Amino acid sequence: MRNIRTRTFLFLFALAAAFCPTFAEDCQDLTALRLPHTTITLAEAVPAGGLTLPAPALPMGPPVDYQSLPAFCRVAATSRPTSDSDINFEVWMPLENWNGKFEGTGNGVWLGAIIYPALAEGLRRGYAVANTDTGHVGGPADASWALGHPEKVIDFGYRAVHETTVQGKAIVTAFYGKSPAHAYWNGCSSGGKQGLKEAQRFPEDYDGIVAGAPANYWIHLLAATVWVGLQAQKDPASYIPQQKFAAIHKAALDACDALDGIKDGVIDDPRKCHFDPKVLECKGADGPDCLTAVQVETARKAYGPATTPSGIQFFPGLEPGSELAWGFMLGGHEPNRIGTDYFTYILHQDPHWNPRTLDFDKEVAEADKLDQGTINAIDPDLRKFKAQGGKLIMYHGWADALIVPQNSVNYYESVVKVMGGARNTEDFFRLFMAPGMGHCFGGEGPCNFDALSVLEQWVEHGKAPDSIIASHSTAGHVDRTRPLCVYPRVARYKGTGSTDEAVNFTCSLPN
Repeated sequence: MRNIRTRTFLFLFALAAAFCPTFAEDCQDLTALRLPHTTITLAEAVPAGGLTLPAPALPMGPPVDYQSLPAFCRVAATSRPTSDSDINFEVWMPLENWNGKFEGTGNGVWLGAIIYPALAEGLRRGYAVANTDTGHVGGPADASWALGHPEKVIDFGYRAVHETTVQGKAIVTAFYGKSPAHAYWNGCSSGGKQGLKEAQRFPEDYDGIVAGAPANYWIHLLAATVWVGLQAQKDPASYIPQQKFAAIHKAALDACDALDGIKDGVIDDPRKCHFDPKVLECKGADGPDCLTAVQVETARKAYGPATTPSGIQFFPGLEPGSELAWGFMLGGHEPNRIGTDYFTYILHQDPHWNPRTLDFDKEVAEADKLDQGTINAIDPDLRKFKAQGGKLIMYHGWADALIVPQNSVNYYESVVKVMGGARNTEDFFRLFMAPGMGHCFGGEGPCNFDALSVLEQWVEHGKAPDSIIASHSTAGHVDRTRPLCVYPRVARYKGTGSTDEAVNFTCSLPN
């Protein structure tokens, strides 16, 4: 009898395995999945710690321990919605403990490559996670791929992310046999711009969006990088050596650190800081701790708004407190290529165009007209996103020297105006400004926080965030925590307890 029962059990087990294949087997079967204008090029089950990345991989962000990843189904696909489109993307899906959700992740500057660290982080959190190369292959400062390829510019501007989202969700549904319960976007810089573009153009794609330090006013941002660079390189004497950035930073802190009532090495709201770099003007010979008269003028222009010769201000200036990272804007002997490549390969379509001939009055306006919202993501009308229940968290570091933080404030306030006031905006869109934080991460202020978990609580449980707790670490040790408050509120010290502990602060409107 026992042998009969054993044989019966083994037969039923084999039968179940035949008709209910494991996720690993299901993964390999995805190569046969049929999707609109999309081909699955790879579908493989990757064992825990068994990921081998293709070469060359162009990761962005901090180093990632790929050997610690759980087992997952890795799918690579190519979408060709037009004859000149070649949108590559990947979707990584946990073989166990899927959280039931989909996460789209962002890119950086002009980069045409899959961002594997973003995929790894989403997978580790239990998400089915996707990322795209935005429809081309190229480095972060290279837009030469756009020459003669207007469809690829559209792919980069918005279509690649939307295609990855739609087809990615279909792959996830086919693999697990059910649709994701929620979809989230998580990106910073260009990824923040991509998130805003999704909310503006495809409001049904995501339930929640984290948009960090968004490069959403793309054309004006890139024009400003050229403008600032030209001020610094107007002539050799105008150039500020990077060795002097620390002295400028210290002088800015000396002037404005204590404006919030606490001297902690961070400028709380640099808009209240009226620092004039003339205090550093050399009294005698030039030296590493002072600025020559022409260098003072270069620094003043860096802090000021980018302005056309006719006096039109087209992008905000750098903020006091950002000086340690000025190398991006002011650190070369030529204007930054990230900025010039737009005008070279998209506006002028001339590889030999000279950036020093840029007519800021004429050509910035021409670029806006040409773009018509393809790359720019500045539409303030988010009513459709709000109507379908979407939630949006935007954050920006006040010490960001790559994308100036006032840009995010300007966009948020434009949405408030369209939505009919702050109350009608805060119920779906909240902005958090981070004192002392650099571009997307790092800086002297608390800059480590989990906006995605906060967003999940808002979307899934209706818990709108009044603050986000951020921390700062030195050598791996947390040495400060501080609340990031919903703009325009700021963190105010209660007057007792350590100023390095968030519990001793409250969020209130500025004085």
